[in-house]
Amino acid sequence: MDNRIRAQEWQRLAEQDLNSAEYLLNMRPVPMEIVCYLCQQSAEKYLKSYLVLYGLNPPKIHDLNELGKLCSKLSETFRDIADECSDLTAYSVQPRYPVELMLEESDMRQALYSAKVIRHFVLALAPEIVAKELDES
Repeated sequence: MDNRIRAQEWQRLAEQDLNSAEYLLNMRPVPMEIVCYLCQQSAEKYLKSYLVLYGLNPPKIHDLNELGKLCSKLSETFRDIADECSDLTAYSVQPRYPVELMLEESDMRQALYSAKVIRHFVLALAPEIVAKELDES
């Protein structure tokens, strides 16, 4: 399987995570921890898709700061999204375990914003990552 197809698989999963996060906004009460977690997961997969596109096997880590640094070795412009990576890194594991997170709606909205910034950044830099859905009709 070529790198582009593998990267598209990562992108498809990243998009599912972000779509799921947005869908959960309709729940009452909104599961803010899960929304933040899915935003982090989406950003992580977008960064990993970029690494895969260039033939690198992404490390099995959740630290977006580290993934951003790896991506920076391929394109220095990844420094432009360092703040967004930092915003989301804290949500990688904590929301999945019974630890008390003090999240407010503004934190969740920031997580959604950061995830979308990372998605837009990666896809603008590497539009070939976008998976083309087969037309079944």
